[in-house]
Amino acid sequence: MLRINQLTKRYGSKCAVDHLTLHIRPGELCAFIGHNGAGKTTTLKACCGILEFDEGEILVGGRSIRTEPLACKQMMAYIPDNPDLYEFLTGIAYLNFVCDVYKVGAAERKERIAHFAALLELGDALYQPISSYSHGMKQKLALIAALAHSPKLILLDEPFVGLDPKASHQLKQVMHEHCAAGGAIFFSTHVLEVAEKLCDRVAIIKGGKLVTSGSMEDVRGNASLEEVFLELEGGNAE
Repeated sequence: MLRINQLTKRYGSKCAVDHLTLHIRPGELCAFIGHNGAGKTTTLKACCGILEFDEGEILVGGRSIRTEPLACKQMMAYIPDNPDLYEFLTGIAYLNFVCDVYKVGAAERKERIAHFAALLELGDALYQPISSYSHGMKQKLALIAALAHSPKLILLDEPFVGLDPKASHQLKQVMHEHCAAGGAIFFSTHVLEVAEKLCDRVAIIKGGKLVTSGSMEDVRGNASLEEVFLELEGGNAE
């Protein structure tokens, strides 16, 4: 679903992402872990076509994000850590706008919006201005918008930040549902306990370099994910 091969991104003399290679298959839920400034957001933005990169290749569903960006974006959704929504619109108007962009039919959009709004308990608020939403409600609306066109790949940047326990539980349900249907999710997080319980794959990045990646069982071994992360952060990325 997502193939990142030797991805390199530089900002002047600083190498933010250094020859990173990572592959995510359909049905996989992969956590991307690293300290602030490690290169997580840069990698995600490169994957979704927002940020140009210097070297390497990124394929989404076999299509190149460099040469076929529109085809790639039709297959994916990206939610940043602080979604920038049109706050003068109501929630339902915003969702209909997104569905128009992706040419989602009337019957399909009605069914999908109703399903996810019920799951995330946002139904009543959809007819209120987005400017009246809390951070958690905006996160839920952004998630419904991302799912409205049935993307195969979802990229999320720190999706659990600012969510209360119930909203976090609802988000986990949506993520599991998406992957069980054959989709894939690649998301950055600081919440190691969530990653450990939620994901079947994990990738750890340090200083722009991928330190380790693989199944959660293989990476964790007999230790906790927190212990592995702290040990790798204390060593040198090769």
